[in-house]
Order: sequence, then structure tokens, then C-alpha cells
Amino acid sequence: MSRTAPRLPWFGPGRFPLYLAPMARRTDIAFRQLCKEQGADVMVTEFVQSEALIRDNAKAWEMVDFTETQRPMGVQIFGATPASMARAAREVCDRVRPDFLDLNFGCPAHKVIEQNAGSGLLRCTPLLYDLVKAVKDAIPDVPLTAKMRLGWDQDSIVAVEVAGRLEQLGVEALAVHGRTKEQGYAGAADWAWIARVAAAVNIPVIGNGDLQDGAGALRRRDESGVSGVMIGRAALGNPWIFADVKAALEGRPSAVGAIGPRQRWEAMLRLAELTLEVHASRLGSRDVRWMLDRLLPLTQGLPGSRRIRDRLRYCLTLADLRRLGDEHLTELARDP
Repeated sequence: MSRTAPRLPWFGPGRFPLYLAPMARRTDIAFRQLCKEQGADVMVTEFVQSEALIRDNAKAWEMVDFTETQRPMGVQIFGATPASMARAAREVCDRVRPDFLDLNFGCPAHKVIEQNAGSGLLRCTPLLYDLVKAVKDAIPDVPLTAKMRLGWDQDSIVAVEVAGRLEQLGVEALAVHGRTKEQGYAGAADWAWIARVAAAVNIPVIGNGDLQDGAGALRRRDESGVSGVMIGRAALGNPWIFADVKAALEGRPSAVGAIGPRQRWEAMLRLAELTLEVHASRLGSRDVRWMLDRLLPLTQGLPGSRRIRDRLRYCLTLADLRRLGDEHLTELARDP
């Protein structure tokens, strides 16, 4: 069901926004730009610890940077202390002026859980609600959203209850990942529970989990009643998924099947260029080897991808990367 959110104008009648999910060490300013160019509607930074922002940690503030072309843009923070979360929220909104602030109640990583943050808060909901209230009071003029999982485990699913309370506290949209903390990223996302959450509240619910293509997103929209979808891991090797979903929503044929080796190499080069543009001055180098883990997912579907991944490890510069792409495309043209 499409729901309006006056301060989040990308929701409403006739609109079904596609979010790029916040992913640690993945969705930096460069990768977000690549996905924006392929049709992602709404961006959220990778999550940042509130205490790091308060300490004025340079790396933390770099993580919440974004360009005007990436709007609408949200900054996601996490933590376990209401006062610190409130202060970090105020400083973020004053310094970078995001379109909304997002709270992370979904990360299952051990280093986050041991701080009683992320999805760990789903087993301590009174503290979760105190955090939300503190942040809401600190930034009344900035829309507040949140992302969460279904619960701690299958025996303690609290998504409907928490969603209702977050709505009461003034959260204006909610992304729900259809897994528990204990599942991590294993098993299937439970969209039946996402549908229950969407039916239980009057704010927009964004569904997240296992979306792989336009047809699947269209089916999930129709079955669950969500107001938008959030795409994460599938976009790492397929940033064109956003265009695919939009084509399905608009009743147009998918063009993803036409994505061939040349388009994949163009995407790798574009991502490398953007990444160097963002990070080279800080690193004092134009070496591309350190970004290998960002480029490797884009080799999915390339003929001879295993050999290409091995050869990528020897690329030192952008020129080396460009040369390898040209050689590979030439080989394919000669012996397809």
C-alpha cells in the first residue's frame, strides 16, 4: 500500500522508491553514485558509530559525506547511549544536512552486538525506544527513519510491536529486513512478516531481503503491501538491478539481459574512477589494488571470470585496469 509521508516526498500516490541499502565498507560515496546513475532513488550512508562522530573522527565524517546529486540522502548512525546518539544526530544534521536521519537496529555483526547496538537492541526494546525518543527530541526538524530486523531469533520476533511503537515515537518510515539477528544472511528472508509490519502501521514500510530482479520486486510489492524496496547485496555485482526493477514497475521489458562484458568493464572503470576521485587525495596514491574487493563483484557474468579475477590482482593503476578490459574485450571479439 502506498502511504504518504509529508516530509519524505518520495513516497505517496504513484511512487514506489528504490533504496540502496546501507552496507558497511561497500556503500561509500563512489558506489552510491554508480547506483544512482543506474536508477536508485534514495541513498543511505553506511552506518557510522555515534561515538566516533562525537570524537570528530575524520574517517567517520568521511563516511557520512555525500554529493548533492545523490539526494534524497540519509545518514545512518548506530549506538547504545541515548545522549550520545542525540548529540551525534544533531552534529550530523548541522554539518552535512541530510534529507533524513536513519537509525540502525538491524546490523547482526558481533562487534556491534557486543556494544548492545544494531540488532542487539531488539532484545532490549526499552533502551531502543529511549534511543529513538532522544534522537527525535534532538532533531525535530529533520525526518527520522529506522532500519530493523524481525527480532533476535525465531522465538522472539518483535517487528510488529516495535514498528508500532516507533510510529508512535515519530519515526516517519521504516525499513524491515526479513531475517532475525540469529539468521545473519542465511536462509530466506520472510516477506510474510514484512507484510504484517506493513499492515500494522500507517507509515511507509520499505521491504528488504533477497531481491534479485525486477520481477521479484514487483511480486513482493504486490504481495506485501510495502511502500518501497531496499536493495543491498544484489546491487554489488549488478548495479543495473535498479533499472530492471523500474522497468518491471512501469510494465516495460527488462534490459538487464543486454548487459554484456563491455557494460561490465565500463562499470568497473567507472567505479574505480569514482573511488579514486573520492579517496586518492587522502591515500596519497592512485593505486587501485586496495579497491579489489569493490571491483570483483562486477566480474560476475564475465566470460572467463576466474582468470579475469586473477589478472585484476596485478593491476596497479587505472591505466592497467583499462588495458586489461581492452585486452579481454578484444579476446572475446576474436574468439567469442
